[in-house]
Amino acid sequence: MRSAAKLSYIQAQKAIDGVVDEKTETLLDGVLKPLWAAYEVLKKGRDAREPLELDLPERKIKLKSDGTVDSVYVPERLDAHKLIEEFMIQANVAAAETLEKKKSPLLYRVHDASTPEKLESLKDFLSTINMKLPSSGGLRPAAFNGILAKVKDTPQAHLVNEVVLRSQAQAEYTPQNIGHFGLNLRRYAHFTSPIRRYADLIVHRGLISTLDLGKDGLPEGIESKLEAIGAEISGAERRAMLAERDTIDRLIALWMSDQIGATFQGRIAGVVKSGLFVRLEETGADGFVPASTIGLDYYRYDEGSHALIGDKSGETYQLGDQVEVRLVEAAPFAGALTFELLSNGRIAGKRIRKSAPKTRRGPPKGGRKKTSARKQSRRRSS
Repeated sequence: MRSAAKLSYIQAQKAIDGVVDEKTETLLDGVLKPLWAAYEVLKKGRDAREPLELDLPERKIKLKSDGTVDSVYVPERLDAHKLIEEFMIQANVAAAETLEKKKSPLLYRVHDASTPEKLESLKDFLSTINMKLPSSGGLRPAAFNGILAKVKDTPQAHLVNEVVLRSQAQAEYTPQNIGHFGLNLRRYAHFTSPIRRYADLIVHRGLISTLDLGKDGLPEGIESKLEAIGAEISGAERRAMLAERDTIDRLIALWMSDQIGATFQGRIAGVVKSGLFVRLEETGADGFVPASTIGLDYYRYDEGSHALIGDKSGETYQLGDQVEVRLVEAAPFAGALTFELLSNGRIAGKRIRKSAPKTRRGPPKGGRKKTSARKQSRRRSS
């Protein structure tokens, strides 16, 4: 590609909002305004299509010159970002349609609907907060969006978004087209990011062959290899995502290693039999609270409600709950943080308050043992 101006998202957005600079002043009327007008048309089509609209802000890490963490932040989501995203989606659709029309081999980016087991689990969870998922007919993204709309701007919003995300299938690459459920598209093929994905290069080479654009098209006999290629690069994508997450975890654990004893506000981001994963609000750092260190009761895992519930008290810690924690261990090499829970749980939906501070209690005989931060990190990544 050739870039005439190399504008940033913020520059373009500011120009549309009336704040121009030397670069954007000459591009505003002839380039930027027509782009935004085209986006408004595409947005109407997107709204009519009703893709899955999850609200889970992504945090970014800013590094210092020496490679250590400077800050963690949530970037503002601008219309400029949404514009490029929608144009990229349409480019991916156009590439798939063109290759289909030419009967060319290609790899689709597919996203299957949720399995009956995952849907049943989601329904069980929603019943714990007095909500229902429609049970008649084939579910489309609009059904999930209806649930998300009902909880928007409520204390349950983050929790429901997390659980709906976990109910979805993983996207993958395959020559067999089943459509893209999340985007609600019949055909979709990654075309816009060849610097990151081999699937895009397959599509590029297919276009070179079918449109007679040069000598670098698909090789003969590629059709018989595409299924294996799709499986291999789908696996590589998942490994890359794990590597990215592990790298971020290690950077943040190193950054926080001098804050042992500090207290933080967070939200329960995962619940397992052995404890709670807590994500800190300011940094997005993830840490673990062993069940054996929680409160004055013995806590059992309830899979349907994504919660740990005290045997005697009924005290409940559920996915999405806001909590206060103290950092007790940081293991940078493992990318793991261990927290002590300072907040009380809830009983029958209400936060309970005790006059005495929370103290640690070991599990009953034969119960859970405290798990180190390092072991929990390995378990979470498996």
